[in-house]
Amino acid sequence: MDFGIGGKVALVTGGTRGIGLGIAQALAREGVRVSVVARTEADAKRVADSIGGFGVAADVTTQEGCATSVEQTLRNLGPIEILVNNFGARAGTSWTDTGLEEFKAAFDGNVIVSARMTKLVLPEMLERGWGRVVVITSVWGRETGGAPAYNAAKAAEISMVKSLARELASTGVTVNGIAPGSILWEGGGWQRRREADPEGIADFVRHEMPMGRFGTVDEVASVVAFVCSRQASLLTGACINVDGGQSRSNI
Repeated sequence: MDFGIGGKVALVTGGTRGIGLGIAQALAREGVRVSVVARTEADAKRVADSIGGFGVAADVTTQEGCATSVEQTLRNLGPIEILVNNFGARAGTSWTDTGLEEFKAAFDGNVIVSARMTKLVLPEMLERGWGRVVVITSVWGRETGGAPAYNAAKAAEISMVKSLARELASTGVTVNGIAPGSILWEGGGWQRRREADPEGIADFVRHEMPMGRFGTVDEVASVVAFVCSRQASLLTGACINVDGGQSRSNI
């Protein structure tokens, strides 16, 4: 299926590893000109070169870094028509090691980054009458689970998606969330946990993953590419689980 987004410009934060890398690659396969944003210049350039895109070295946890990523993309590729807010940060693991600082770090590294980036690209999307904003949330935002501060921050992102989508619904700009479950990729957290405790992780998969396996980066990226498509014109304000049935919420 032709998603009808060939030639459009996308900006993907955290686009050099894991889910972000998969998303950048999936959009590039659709003919999208992708700006890959990461902290490390060498990584951003390496990935951008591999997909025929443009790499930006910027720290999106700062206002300056967000502005730099947008300005350099505009200067080198043109107006941003697709924004994928993939960057996210964790802080703390349980209530025993989570205090106000961890909550602040989690909100700054998730909600605030997504809100800043979205506010920066929206004016031109609205002027052009077309745009796609995607926020990578988590099943641990749709329901309880995971680290408390991260859980709360991801839930806030989902709320932001819904309220912004409703406000923009008549403009041609859609806003959606994608909520991955447990995704295994080289160098990622689940791989490290499996190497450290293979029996414990095997037990987790048996009891928590109905498909009997982890999800893959490509499985998440494919859904993101569709959400960015012209065919997804009626899809807005949604938060779509991509988790193989892992989550238990009815909504």
